[in-house]
Amino acid sequence: MTLPPTSISRRALLRGTAGGLLLAVSNTGVVRAAETSRKYGADSMPGGTVDDPLVFVSIGADDIVMIYAHRAEMGTGVRTSLPMIVADEMEANWERIRVVQADANQARYGNQNVDGSRSVRHFLMPMRRVGAAARHMLELAAATRWAVPASQVRAVDHHVVHVPSGRRLRFGDLAHEAARVPVPTREALKLKSPQDFRYIGRSNVRMVDLEAIGKGQAAYGMDFRLPGMVYAVVARPPVVGGRVRTFSGDKAMAVPGVLKVVQIPAFTGAPVFQPLGGVAVVARNTWAAMQGRAALEIEWDDGANASYDSVRYRTTLEAAARRSAKVLRNAGDAPGAWERAAMAEKLAAEYYVPHLAHASMEPPVATALVDAGRCEIWTSVQNPQAALAGVAASLGLKTEQVKVNMLLLGGGFGRKSKPDYVIEAALVAKAVPGAPVKLVWSRDDDLRHDYLHAVSVERLEAVLKPDGLPQSWLHRTAAPSIGSLFTVGAKGQIPSETGMSAINMPFDIPHVRIEGAEVDAHARIGWFRSVSNIQHVFSTQSFIAELAHRAGKDHKRFALDLLGPRRKISPTQLSDGWNYSESPDIYPVDTGRMRDVIEAATRGARWGRTLPRGHGLGLAFAYSFLSYTATVVEVAVNDSGEVQVVAVDMAMDCGPQVNPDRIRAQMEGGAVMGLSLALSSEITFENGQVKQSNFHDYEVLRHSTSPRLIRTHLVNDNHATPPGGVGEPPVPPVAPALCNAIFAATGKRIRNLPVRVVA
Repeated sequence: MTLPPTSISRRALLRGTAGGLLLAVSNTGVVRAAETSRKYGADSMPGGTVDDPLVFVSIGADDIVMIYAHRAEMGTGVRTSLPMIVADEMEANWERIRVVQADANQARYGNQNVDGSRSVRHFLMPMRRVGAAARHMLELAAATRWAVPASQVRAVDHHVVHVPSGRRLRFGDLAHEAARVPVPTREALKLKSPQDFRYIGRSNVRMVDLEAIGKGQAAYGMDFRLPGMVYAVVARPPVVGGRVRTFSGDKAMAVPGVLKVVQIPAFTGAPVFQPLGGVAVVARNTWAAMQGRAALEIEWDDGANASYDSVRYRTTLEAAARRSAKVLRNAGDAPGAWERAAMAEKLAAEYYVPHLAHASMEPPVATALVDAGRCEIWTSVQNPQAALAGVAASLGLKTEQVKVNMLLLGGGFGRKSKPDYVIEAALVAKAVPGAPVKLVWSRDDDLRHDYLHAVSVERLEAVLKPDGLPQSWLHRTAAPSIGSLFTVGAKGQIPSETGMSAINMPFDIPHVRIEGAEVDAHARIGWFRSVSNIQHVFSTQSFIAELAHRAGKDHKRFALDLLGPRRKISPTQLSDGWNYSESPDIYPVDTGRMRDVIEAATRGARWGRTLPRGHGLGLAFAYSFLSYTATVVEVAVNDSGEVQVVAVDMAMDCGPQVNPDRIRAQMEGGAVMGLSLALSSEITFENGQVKQSNFHDYEVLRHSTSPRLIRTHLVNDNHATPPGGVGEPPVPPVAPALCNAIFAATGKRIRNLPVRVVA
């Protein structure tokens, strides 16, 4: 049953259907983020507004409870975790739950963008309220039927029980009557105590899609089929900002199976999420489309980025990192302390992280059908609402004339929250009205036309006190910005980037300066799993290890001393006028929680033990996406400089642990991805073009070099603590822990990624 958003309110009962209860709990008003975020988190953005989600629960007369998952599944388990929260509060039996994937609908579901490690973090409490409201309505319906006080009934395992008599009714028996019970206000809801949870925090919940995925039956974007489907691929400008000067499709049309050649206009202004432009070939099958693309005759105008060269650009970044830049945080007098200090008291280092590609196992893919003034999309997308808006704008339709259906994602890592490929599919489908068009990206397309993680050079300078701890700290970061996606000519990282493990550095140091250099972007820069935490944590955590070695101290002991006593630091205290995008009074940096994860990871790795020759242990830690992580890596480096990762110990404090199995899985996946980025991954440019084309030259971690053992340690399962993120926080500490371990094993310092072989 589809209901218009205007008929739904948090205090009003939605009409039931013949099938039973249809429940929606909503708060569509716009309020201050600090008010709505308090104690539970909310879907906040800089500027301080939120939209609570619309979440549907439907109970059929057959006793089946349908829970709508409003966020897409890309391997994090969100299609299990969010419905599981509802089921727990509702006292529903998980074996009688059916999860239904919702389509894109901002008015009904609120924010549906699956990035930023926000799904459980922002929707833990809204989902609990939805489940508690359903339970409340079922209990009142039963009390009314039995003519007993509501205090005498309670929901238990998919039934409502009259406690004094033992009478019980199935949820399905009560669905029709429950539909007539007013939806309770938020203030009237009675949430469970954590000790009463059946699913939240437990490891006994069957993952919704696991069996289908294991059997190869799950439908990803690449699997989707419709009758009469045709297929398309696109020849895109090899240089960002380039465009077609001239082209001929005659030879492409001569390829058997090719149906049509369609030019896609190049974007104007800031690239945002628009297609790059180019020429599409539509065919009866993917192979014919690819052969047709190869036969196209295109003359490209490469535009302003034709001379982009990653080797020369690194020199530009190094120069920018070595001169004064825009001051982002300032306390005391770090430059003066540096100038006054003797050479023996100083330590400076520079660190380099290259461009990185998302390289998700499933490249971008979307199917579009344009017919009779409407467009329907089926795709693997992290941000369905951006896809809907982009498609509507590109086709000149109203948003209500576009429908976006979300399929499983074969990985995303931030790439699929940018729906340029969905808009491409819609534009091609417009040229083939009435026929569903599946637009496919090859691995070559994926690597050459990605929104890349920013290349960066990070410079750190410290002046040491007699005890070896720093009295001054300068961090200058130089990297092209994600802001260049939205503003032509944007230079320098935006606050959401510099606020990731640079500005919010929590160490107990009197003189601190953080600076950001302003440099041009020559490629599409986009958010990537953990975003700017990658380069900022790699540099700061490597530098701490260097400071500890310089002081002749154990790295763990030095790190704890640097953090100082247990205290909570509001980000607003770190810089005049600077504010964090998450409510700082709810999410202060807690050095005590950081100390706890360091202790857990080092304890798991048996820090301080005697190691064989060529082995080393390395430590790193981070605060990212409002969670705390610490990682210890053990490596073995042979005489040829080849690195084998023996073990990884990773500790995480994300606050409430909703689905421990999925948290551990994301920690393990983050360890593997972090090692992959550190050891082998790199995108380079020559003449404006990406040089890599597949996994033979854009390397990811192979089985032979994967860690033999990953141990995960969960810390502080505390529902009094606001939830933090899980998907992204495992990645940042991995590279510096690896490089610190290599130094411990060999005495050779790694400041440039990827490592590949220790020279």
